[in-house]
This record gives sequence, structure tokens and C-alpha cells, in this order.
Amino acid sequence: MSLPTSSAAPADVTRAPEWGPAPTTAAGWIERAHAVANRLSLDAVDRDRRGATPHDEVRLLKQSGLVTLLAPAAHGGAGQTWSTALHVVRAVSAGDGSIGQLLGYHYLWAWAARLVGTPEQVAAVEQAAGEQEWFFGGAVNPRDDDLVIRLVDGPDGQQLSFNGRKSFSTGGRVSDVTVLEGVIEGTDQHVFAIVPTDQPGLRFAGDWDNLGQRLTESGSVEIDDVRVDWASAAGYVATATGHEFVPRVYNTLNVPIIQVIFTNLYLGIAQGALRTAATYTRGTTRAWPYAKDVKERAVDEFHVQETYGDLTAKLWAAEALADRAAEHLERINAHADSVTPEERGEAAVVIAASKQVAIDVGLEIGTKVFEVTGARASANHVGLDIFWRNVRTHSLHDPVAHKRAEVGRYVLLDELPEPTWYT
Repeated sequence: MSLPTSSAAPADVTRAPEWGPAPTTAAGWIERAHAVANRLSLDAVDRDRRGATPHDEVRLLKQSGLVTLLAPAAHGGAGQTWSTALHVVRAVSAGDGSIGQLLGYHYLWAWAARLVGTPEQVAAVEQAAGEQEWFFGGAVNPRDDDLVIRLVDGPDGQQLSFNGRKSFSTGGRVSDVTVLEGVIEGTDQHVFAIVPTDQPGLRFAGDWDNLGQRLTESGSVEIDDVRVDWASAAGYVATATGHEFVPRVYNTLNVPIIQVIFTNLYLGIAQGALRTAATYTRGTTRAWPYAKDVKERAVDEFHVQETYGDLTAKLWAAEALADRAAEHLERINAHADSVTPEERGEAAVVIAASKQVAIDVGLEIGTKVFEVTGARASANHVGLDIFWRNVRTHSLHDPVAHKRAEVGRYVLLDELPEPTWYT
């Protein structure tokens, strides 16, 4: 497979000595993710306010080894499972939701070759991505028009030229490579390809200026004559008459994977909100002096204890459902190329349920923490607003009402979701 040339340095160059040896267990990697989150949380408020392109944050992800978590061990990766990756996304998101989203999307796009590529393409991509520590971005927003792919003559034969515009391209300027998707002009043939981000044909507008998730580099991008060889067209093989796509059952799993990433993003942000609020309540919030049962400390007030107890119970329940969704994903990954529609559909239903609950819990926690921290906690320097803003912004990605209805149709009509760009 013809591969992009990336400026990313090999693992043994960028891996910071301060992190020590790479973990060898899932628990060790999750612990490392918490350490990354703790570091991100130290200046999360300031970085959110400045809104600078998160080059340093992505460098931190690389130095800690989290970027190559799913890459095979033979190529410098950790060879971990999706269950571990989802817990890592959840942990990092507790420290900074924007960076958790970048990491989660990176995991999806780093997995993209497995979703549609041939075995030879998968092996080539995973070797290059692991050894060079590629950080992935993607310009595959299905609500926009498809990119137009024109067949053009190249120096070594026919090439595919991607052209068009995407409103959202998470990872944008901080990625080493970008996943593109388009349709060959005059046909209904879709093509995925991985291209180097640093090239004239990809022009990022830097126009991401939204309520939350401010550091995700999710602005628009213009794609102008970005060329790849047929060898880079994921899933296509040469035939006597041209090139033919070899479909895989597994390629219908891209949407359930990204949806369960969303679930863990929201849960991580909710964890961060509850943790930050509890620290503030213990150290700063004052008891209400006009209560019937006046306490010396806010933490001893009944309504404060009751609220934290209620929110924590809801968060724990949402986390349990998210873990159940991850188990479904692991089961179908175990026989990726022979997944049945029923297996895929049941996983999608549980993932839809986990996502809607995570959104509800995240928004409730993001709002109610102010009730148990007090008026002074609304000061901008405290930064409690970040958590609600982040969940509220990203949860609009696709209407949660449709996820609720998917679960309802399954219960009432025994109907499984049909694969679409959002199911």
C-alpha cells in the first residue's frame, strides 16, 4: 500500500523518559491515562479560555504512549483492546474534554484501515502508524456533500484526486494524517484514503468557534486536488478491468464504534465535573447560615450530601451501561469479518442506550454542581462552566431523540437499527 509520508517522529524519539516504561496491562494504561488527565486539568481553564491550537496537548498524548494504545506491539504499540481504549478516553476526558475527543477520534481513524482495508493495507497502515506515532484526524462529515473524486493521470499511472469541502474536520491542524472519504465522479463508489495532513491541498480554515470542546480543531477544511494512488484506496484491489472494492461485513461497525466513544467522552467530562465540584465544596463552599439545621461545613449539609449521592449513583449506573456496551463491541470484534446483522444491531441498541444516558447524566451533573458549590463557584476562574459547555456542545452531534427511538423500536417492535452514517 502506498503510504503517506508523515513528519511524526518514531516512538523512541518522542517518548518522554519521565513516563517510565510502558505499562504492560490494561489497568496500567488506564492509570497512565488518569495521570495525563491530572496534568491536563491543572491548566484546563486557562487553555480553554485561550483556545490555542493544542499542539502541546497532542505531544503529551504521544509522549505518554496513549496515541499508539491500539497499535500492534510488534510496531511499537500497546496492542490493547477497545475496552481499554474506551476507558482511556473516559479518563482523559475527565481532565480535558477537548483532548479526550481528539484522542477518541484518533482511535477511530487509526482503526479505519481495519474497517474497510484489505489485509495487506491494514498491515501496512498499522506498521507505519505505530512506528511513526501518527496522530489521526478525519474529514468525513456525512451531513456535507461527498467529496468528489476524479480519476487523473499521475507519474506512475492513474490516481484519485479528492476535491470539496467539509464543515467539520476534528483533529485538523494537529494531526499527522487525515482520513478522507469521497465518491468517484459519475459513480456511486465510495473511497476512503489516508493522506498526509501537511500538504497544500488541505486548507484548514481555523473557524471552530463554538460554545464548548474549544480545543478540538474541529473547523472546516477545503480539499483541493489531494491525490492518492489506487493502492491507497482502502478496500480496493486491482482487477483485469480496473479496480474493484472488496466489501467486508466489518465496515458497518464504524458508526457503533464512534458512538460508544461519544458515550465515554461524556462520562469522562461528567466525572471531571463531579470531581472538580467536590474539591471546591470541601475546600471553599460555605454552609448556609439561615438553614433550620445550621452546619459549620457545607459538606455536612443534608442537601449537599443528597445531591452528590444522587449524581454519583447516576454516574456509576451510566458507567456500568457504557461498560456493557463495550463488551458488545469486544464480542463482535472477536469475529470481525463474520458479524451478523443481529449481532451488529444488538450492539448498536445497547450503545444507543448508553449514549443517551451518558448525555442525560453529563448535562445534569454539569448543571447541578453549581447548586452544591455556591454562587462564588460561578466565577470564571473556577471553570465549572467548561463541563456543561463541553457535553452540551458535543451531544448535539446527532439528535439524541433518535437514539432513544432506536431503543424504543427495539423494545416495542423487535426492530434492529439499520446501518447508516449515524446508526
